[in-house]
This record gives sequence, C-alpha cells and structure tokens, in this order.
Amino acid sequence: MDQNKVISYYSDRPKILVAVDCIIFGFDEGELKLLLMKKQMGSKIGEWSLIGSFIDPAEDLNDGAKRVLKECTGLSDVYLEQSYSYGIVDRVPGDRVISIGYYALIRIDDHDKETVKEFGAEWFKFNSRPALIFDHDKMVSDAVNKLKRKTRNQSLGFELLPEKFTIPQLRQFFEEIYQISIDKRNFRKKILYMDILKKLEEKDKANSKKGAFLYSFDREKYESNPDLKALF
Repeated sequence: MDQNKVISYYSDRPKILVAVDCIIFGFDEGELKLLLMKKQMGSKIGEWSLIGSFIDPAEDLNDGAKRVLKECTGLSDVYLEQSYSYGIVDRVPGDRVISIGYYALIRIDDHDKETVKEFGAEWFKFNSRPALIFDHDKMVSDAVNKLKRKTRNQSLGFELLPEKFTIPQLRQFFEEIYQISIDKRNFRKKILYMDILKKLEEKDKANSKKGAFLYSFDREKYESNPDLKALF
C-alpha cells in the first residue's frame, strides 16, 4: 500500500485521548486507605479524583502508570497491575477519553509524605472516602474486587502491610479487604497452622504493656502453601 495513502488514512481518523488512572491503596492503623486528589483542570475542577495522566505519544501504558506513581508518591518499586479499561463514549464530558486503570499497593510508611503533599494528594479511609468524578468510583470498585480475588491465592496483599506486623494487624488487613468480621481465635489458629509467618523476638507495645509479638511474612514457605482461602 502506498505510504502516503496510509498516512492520509490515519490522519483523517478522529483523535481519541488515552489516559491512565491509578487506584493507589495503602494500609495504615488497621484500615485500608486510598490516595486521592482534587481535579485541577478541565471539567469537575475541585472534585475528588483518582490520580492519573494522559499518555505521552512515545510512552507505553505501563510506563505512564509508573510515572504517575513516581510523581505523586516518590516511589518506583511498588506492586502495580493493570485492572480494566474504561471507554464508554460519554464517560468524560466534551472529550473522547479512554482510560486504563492500574491498581497499586504501597506501604504508607515507605512513601514520600512531602511529595504527596506537594502533589495535592490526600489519603482517605476506604470506607469514608468521598464520591469521585466520572466513573472513578467504578474503577475503585473493580480494583478492590480484583484485589479480593488475588489475595486469596497470592501473597500480593502483604505488599500493603509493614514488614513487621502483629497477628491482630494481619486479621484487620483481611477484614478491611473483604469487608467482613473474622473470628479472632480461629484466625490466629489457622494462620499459625499454615506456617507462612516468621515469629520475631520483637513486640509491639503500642496497645498494651505486655505487647504482641511481631511477625514477618515467609514468602518461601508461602509458595509451597498458597491457600489463603482456608482463612475464611
């Protein structure tokens, strides 16, 4: 085919904008949290939004999502996975925009708090987050559902926990992800029986003088027993 005809064919096609939106999860003080920002331009200025960006012409989708994370949290080595694409014609008033959702799991203690502040972002408790613009609430819902499924048979959920944690903190993590109440004694018995945790000599005395032993996740043992379904 003549190269000039190819160029002419594509130049006549309507232009569609492509964006990435990051659903950034954290876990802190026993609660699942979500990083949001107020929209700074275009329609819906001042309303709460996921953190995203249009893709540059020479930029891969994954690279665009990594750039957004780096710009707003200062982190580059975090768990990041594409969730779903969103392309309803009128999802953004006045523009034809297709957005690719990515969910990220970060340890809140690891991110650069000053970078987040300068970026204009803010952490919200997942269960008391504000309403979001466009279809961003659906993006969050879809990402959480995917996280629920993956946490049952992959260790990725532990990306949200600090490196050292108590069993009550671990139970709270699962309660937050699945939005359920888990029996304390049964959970402790099951998680210890699974033998996927390393008991440390340190204790967390934040909530009592006696304190609670800290644990870390044993990834090697987990790989031979990846059945977190047994916890529920």
